[in-house]
Amino acid sequence: MTYAGLAGCFLAGSALVLIVAAVLRRPARRWWLATGATALALVVLTAVFDNVMIAADLFRFDESQLSGVHVGLAPAEDFAWPLAAALALPALRLLLTPDDERAARVGGR
Repeated sequence: MTYAGLAGCFLAGSALVLIVAAVLRRPARRWWLATGATALALVVLTAVFDNVMIAADLFRFDESQLSGVHVGLAPAEDFAWPLAAALALPALRLLLTPDDERAARVGGR
């Protein structure tokens, strides 16, 4: 399996969790903004630190398993992991937080 295939599996799973959370819990705009900001921050940090680590030759990728698309030195497939985490983890928290706890938090603002 290529890196893109593996990354696609994780992104598909994360997207599915996000869709289920959005349909069942109907998060407010503030939640979407926070989730988007988190995803953006993780992608930017991944770009910076992956480029530094690859330039320092701390690790290498099997080029035959990559799509060939790079952001600097970092392969595009490497951005799937922070993006999957940024989508799935807030969605899981939204799904797993009991309704009464969510209502108390919203009412207390």
